[in-house]
Amino acid sequence: MKIRTILAVVLVAVGVVRADEEIKTDEGVIVLTKGNYAKVLEDNQHVLVEFYAPWCGHCKALAPEYAKAAKKLEESGSAIKLGKVDATEESELAEENSVRGYPTLKFYRNGKAIDYSGGRTADEIVLWLEKKTGPAAKTISSAEDLKKFTEDGEVAVVGFFKSETSDAAKEFLKVADGVDDYPFAIVTDSSLISENKVDGDAVVVFKKFDDGRAELSKDLTEENISKFVKGESLPLIVDFNHETAQKVFGGEIKSHVLMFLSKEAGHYEKYLDSQKENAKTYKDRVLFVSINTDDEDHGRILEFFGMKKEEVPAARLIKLADEMAKYKPATQVLDSADDMKTWVESFLDGKLKQHLLSQELPEDWDKNPVKILVASNFDEVALDAEKNVLVEFYAPWCGHCKQLAPIYDKLGEKFASDSTVVVAKMDSTINELEHTKINSFPTIKLYKKGDNKIIEYNGERTLEGLTKFLETDGSYGQAAPDQAEEADEDDDSPTKDEL
Repeated sequence: MKIRTILAVVLVAVGVVRADEEIKTDEGVIVLTKGNYAKVLEDNQHVLVEFYAPWCGHCKALAPEYAKAAKKLEESGSAIKLGKVDATEESELAEENSVRGYPTLKFYRNGKAIDYSGGRTADEIVLWLEKKTGPAAKTISSAEDLKKFTEDGEVAVVGFFKSETSDAAKEFLKVADGVDDYPFAIVTDSSLISENKVDGDAVVVFKKFDDGRAELSKDLTEENISKFVKGESLPLIVDFNHETAQKVFGGEIKSHVLMFLSKEAGHYEKYLDSQKENAKTYKDRVLFVSINTDDEDHGRILEFFGMKKEEVPAARLIKLADEMAKYKPATQVLDSADDMKTWVESFLDGKLKQHLLSQELPEDWDKNPVKILVASNFDEVALDAEKNVLVEFYAPWCGHCKQLAPIYDKLGEKFASDSTVVVAKMDSTINELEHTKINSFPTIKLYKKGDNKIIEYNGERTLEGLTKFLETDGSYGQAAPDQAEEADEDDDSPTKDEL
């Protein structure tokens, strides 16, 4: 037997090459394994790969949309392929692709990967892929093609220019190349420009909501066009759901009026129309968002604001930033467009005071080795300069917090007799501090005796690790743990539960 033949047999036997492995599909999506991964990437110029876990709730929500996207691409004759990897079975592939949460999507162009940054509906997936593999803006030269383009989706962006080489057209194409959420087209045919009542160069957003069309014809720079497209592509009042979440929280406008309403109770019909004028007035500075509280998935948002369903209908303001500042109106501003306007103006003028959640102090807060902190007693206990105070900021629903609880209780018992150490915890879903903002759970901070210097613990969540952290005055445990902890069922992050 020739040496090459012997080598091939050996490689197949040890699993380096599995040439006989059949490439299977599931609803049009290629099932990728260690054995066929390289071959699929080699045989296809463009492949989108989803790394998922069977127990992941977000992966389950994505699955039908992902399959629809694969079908749409196939029906259109596209050569783009969609694949998926069960990361719990193909851990080596997941590690090679630096997968740290689920789902993780990677787009391969000629074998080189980039992170997927599009939406999670079939249309959004297809649009993103088409923009990454084709021209940033489609050239349209017939009325029929333009009509189809503007009617196919909820939003379509068209640049009308006398010349595709003009400065304005070049700026438009830069935006088209950088914005993946919406389809872009360019028109230079003079008759089409005239038919669409465009005078000179202009960018038009066609949409199936509100006024149906918005036009920008002055100062056609990349910055202005981008801001215009992103602002006009959302409804005046955005209804929060799985499809709009990324655009709401990932958009450029970071101040939001959130209107908590019940569709079943008729609140949408009662309140939304009266607030549209305010939404239009402030759309460049404040985004108006409706949240249907009948949807059980929105329960976490209510919790984040310390609200109960009995308080609906209600409004809140939030400024998305590191501090996640929240504001509560003194009256029911939903009843009056003028009251809402006054409240928003006060916010923009910096006259509103943040609304901080606070729990009533339990009578037995210091009964057990792990002390219970709330907003009202936090400073008195945690900032005691005579003691090292370790505080766990937790959420009752957080899976990682539940795993930590018995370990943290043992830690409290271990230091119960040490008068210079306090082990404490605070439910951060119902208690907020002006000087400390928590963005993920659990967060563990040491408030050092003497100078009250704050040191966050990033070590392994073990009794030994936490003990060393306290015994070394916070010098131990500053490096992130080598191995990520197992994720909760519906958690994207394998190390912490994010807000």
